[in-house]
Amino acid sequence: MIILETDRFFLREFEAIDASSLFLLNSDEEVLRYTGDKPFDSIQHASLFLEKYDHYRKHGFGRWAVVDKLTGEFAGWCGLKYHEHQDEVDVGYRFFKRCWNRGYATETAAACLVYGFERLGIESIIGRAMKANSASIRVFEKVGMHFGHEFLFDGHEGLVYLKLADKQLSSLRFV
Repeated sequence: MIILETDRFFLREFEAIDASSLFLLNSDEEVLRYTGDKPFDSIQHASLFLEKYDHYRKHGFGRWAVVDKLTGEFAGWCGLKYHEHQDEVDVGYRFFKRCWNRGYATETAAACLVYGFERLGIESIIGRAMKANSASIRVFEKVGMHFGHEFLFDGHEGLVYLKLADKQLSSLRFV
């Protein structure tokens, strides 16, 4: 199901057919470098992850597949995640290396922020990054997030960025 679209992408709920793409994405050590995540052992493990992914049902949102509108190609994912223990929502993203430095993370993260604020009524959204991950920090800044505080992220220095809901309406097309 398509959730929203940007100039270049559709963002939709993950589907079973995404297992092989998700497996490949999470098999790249550089892609995972600053995430703290481990690669999937197999496509079957990626498929099992997708089967058990219940964020859409539990919270009405989640991480979404990012699909190129022109080619139909899976570029990565971007979306919102509710953290129950902290009672907060974060924006996150992950893209294939071939998609880096093209503004994809900025474009989709900005769309997810607008969607979260305007469609879901979320009051604040954070972004977390390892301090060494200057690319993600730059994305947070480009989408209007501001430094909040430091924290320990899997044994590394991390930074939290924050954006509060502003009541301006956007021209984003919700599907």
